[in-house]
Amino acid sequence: MSELKSENGHIEFSTDDTRRAVLAPTIEDVTGVTEQEHQMTLWQGMKSYSRAVFWSATVSMTIVMDGYDTSLLGSLFAVPSFKEKFGDYNDGVWGLPASWQTALSMMVSIGSLFGILIGFHFTERFGYRRIMFVGLVAATGFIFMLVLAPNRTVLLVGELLMGLPNGLFGVMGPTYASEVCPVVLRGYLTSYVYMCFIFGQVLAQGVLKASQARTDDWAWRIPFAIQWVWPIPLSILLYFAPESPWWYVRRGKIDEAEKSLKRLTSTTIKVDIPATVAMMVHTTEMEKQFQEGTSYWDCFKGIDLRRTEISCMSLVIQSVSLGKILAFAIYFFELAGVPTSAAFSLGIGQYAIGFVAVWTAWFLMPHVGRRAIYMYGLVIMIILYLVMGFVSLAPTTNIATPWVTASLLYVIVFVYDASIGAIGWCLIGEVSSSRLRGRTIGLSRNSFHLCAIINSVIYPYILNANAGNWKGKVGFFLAGLSFLCLVWTYFRLPETQGRTYEELDIMFIKKVSARQFSKYQIETLDINHIVDNETRGVEVKDKKDSL
Repeated sequence: MSELKSENGHIEFSTDDTRRAVLAPTIEDVTGVTEQEHQMTLWQGMKSYSRAVFWSATVSMTIVMDGYDTSLLGSLFAVPSFKEKFGDYNDGVWGLPASWQTALSMMVSIGSLFGILIGFHFTERFGYRRIMFVGLVAATGFIFMLVLAPNRTVLLVGELLMGLPNGLFGVMGPTYASEVCPVVLRGYLTSYVYMCFIFGQVLAQGVLKASQARTDDWAWRIPFAIQWVWPIPLSILLYFAPESPWWYVRRGKIDEAEKSLKRLTSTTIKVDIPATVAMMVHTTEMEKQFQEGTSYWDCFKGIDLRRTEISCMSLVIQSVSLGKILAFAIYFFELAGVPTSAAFSLGIGQYAIGFVAVWTAWFLMPHVGRRAIYMYGLVIMIILYLVMGFVSLAPTTNIATPWVTASLLYVIVFVYDASIGAIGWCLIGEVSSSRLRGRTIGLSRNSFHLCAIINSVIYPYILNANAGNWKGKVGFFLAGLSFLCLVWTYFRLPETQGRTYEELDIMFIKKVSARQFSKYQIETLDINHIVDNETRGVEVKDKKDSL
């Protein structure tokens, strides 16, 4: 038995079984840490957890690869040398068949689906740092298939394989960020993940624009090869990164959790390491009282079912409310008579406004809250979609219509990035339980990818000039879908801002209404007062082993 001392008392841990942790006399420790987190200012959090900010930002940089690859492929379909290499020659022009365009577009999402499921199967056993290191090494090898692809079959397989590590990175970033920082920094670091995704998209478009003048195969090989810029330096940095202390607690390695937390906090600003670890243990043990398993199936059982629903819907709404209109802004600019090159530049600007939008979200979060930003973002988007739809009813001879439609798309994308886009990444890391966080986030990301696959099928038929040719009338369709999303958000999305994981656990255990989360007062953090037969639905078999 080892003993960890804190300022407010003592905590005794059994090194081989954290369930037998003697925490009953240390509720004051847990309560004290909770109060400290509530009172901590942004600047204090930055100073106390400066190293956690650095390592979280480093891990999140892997998301750049996901955003880059996702944005790159669709744009390559318009590159002449790419079409000549992988397309067919019909009626005097080269072009990639629609079936192959759809297949290639889907491969990244399909690969991500499997990457998430496989990755987190091993993560709980080996830890975040090791699995991400393996993912970066694998990505380095898979890029060779894309750069040197001799035919579209190899390219297809390469995109599928690249989806494996990219899917993993898309989950590891928000999971790691949510576990290494205090409450005051959690929203900023998890939404920073989304900024990295946007940066990858902007980078892909910039590289394509820089290489579009080339007429040889390097016009498409160079954009693929640029992806080597990230895995090598990031793998070196991640080799030295500290593991998540929450992961160590879940594995029963309390001493290692303490060492990891020391590496994540400042050496000059005092942080009560033992008491903070005690809160992690207390939270983990509380969750064990309600659900023993840590498999994907456990995400759909008991109180975790509601948490999985919220996490998945937070990202599903991202896909449903925006659809694929981001890719069609250039199309509307071309309809307005803008030259293709200039329209392409305007398209890059559309991605770039995402940076300003995320900064806007950072400014709003402390003053408004997650739920309000998310909900009002949907309201504004619905209004803008309706305006777009009515504008499209103007006569086709009205040359201003495409300009207005494209401009509205700019505003819609800004509102989306500042609300649903950025806040969605905060929510998936906060509503899940600590034991199932990785798997819950994985399920939410897979839900997003499934919706993206569906969008890849239906939107070309809706917007293509040779098919539905809805043009701006798609605004009516998206307004309807967004309204359904708003109804769910109003009744089901809770406010998580400013709450520790311990407090969120209690409110989910107590089945607090989503609309009451921001007002709910936590009476006690003592699990003996929280857990009762009526709330749990099962009998506590051994009171002595409960905390």
